[in-house]
Amino acid sequence: MLGHIGSKWLDRLHQQLAKELRVNGWSQMDIAKATGSTQSTVSRAIMKPATPLGASADETTVDGWARELAHSLHQLGPGANVQRQRLVFEFQFGNNQTLRYDKSLTGLNLDEDQAAGALLRRLEWATGRLDLRRLRGYMPAVGMNIAACLPSATTAQEVAAYPGRMTLVDNVLRRHDTPELGASHHLANVLLQAKAVDPEKCAILNLKPPTLNGMVDQGDINYISDELDYRLGLAPKGHLQPHDGRLDILLDEGAFGWEPSLYILAPNPMDLIDRTHAIIDAMDTE
Repeated sequence: MLGHIGSKWLDRLHQQLAKELRVNGWSQMDIAKATGSTQSTVSRAIMKPATPLGASADETTVDGWARELAHSLHQLGPGANVQRQRLVFEFQFGNNQTLRYDKSLTGLNLDEDQAAGALLRRLEWATGRLDLRRLRGYMPAVGMNIAACLPSATTAQEVAAYPGRMTLVDNVLRRHDTPELGASHHLANVLLQAKAVDPEKCAILNLKPPTLNGMVDQGDINYISDELDYRLGLAPKGHLQPHDGRLDILLDEGAFGWEPSLYILAPNPMDLIDRTHAIIDAMDTE
C-alpha cells in the first residue's frame, strides 16, 4: 500500500510542479535542478498527462500542493538552495491510534570511503547505455572518452575516465580496460575548468561537432543550444574562455593540426548519456 500509493502521489506532484514552474517561465534545466531530476525526465513529465490517482479528491489535493509549491519556488527563484529537508509520515488507525515520523534528511554519506568505487561503476554502466547507432556519425577521429568526478574533485587525479580512447570497430564500441581515476589528463582538465564555473557539472564526453563544407557548423550548434535550452561556452584547444553561470556544452572549433571537439557536460554519467542522445538527435534533425 505505502509504496504504490506514495509513489503515485510523488509522480503526480513532480509532474504538476514541473508544469506549473514551466508556465512561470522556468527552464527545463532549472526545474530539473529544483526537483532533483534530469532535463529529459522533466521534458517527458511536462508532455505526459498527469498520473491518475483513482480518487479526484486526492488529485485536487496534490495539484493544489504543486501550485502552492511552484508559487513559493518562483518567488525564491531558480538560484535558491535548500538548507534542510524534513520527511513527515502520519498514519491514523482505529481506536485513536496514530503513528507519526518526522525526520530531517542530512545528505550525509555514510559510505564516503566507497564513493570513488561507486563512481567508477556508474561510469562504466552509463557507457554501456550509449546508442552506437546515434553515435556513429559523431565519433571523433582521435576517439572519444567519458570522464566523471565527485563534487569534491579539484585535480585530474580525482577524475575517472577510460585509459586511452574509445573507437567504433564493426559497430562495437572498443575501449581499453575499465575506467580509472587519473586516466585522462586532457578531458579531466576540461571538466575541472567547467566545474569551476558551474559546480553542478561532474561528467563530460567529447563528440565530433557538426560540420558544413568542412567547417564547424556554428549555426547548428546555436540551434541545438536554443532548442534544448543548453548554455554554450567556448574552449579553444581545451581552454575555457571566460563564462558566467550555467554551462552545458563546450565548443572547440579546432585549429591547424587540432581536431575540433564538442564537449557535453552533465551532473552525472547517466544524465550525460541522456543529454548526448538528445543533442545528437537535435543535430540530426537540423
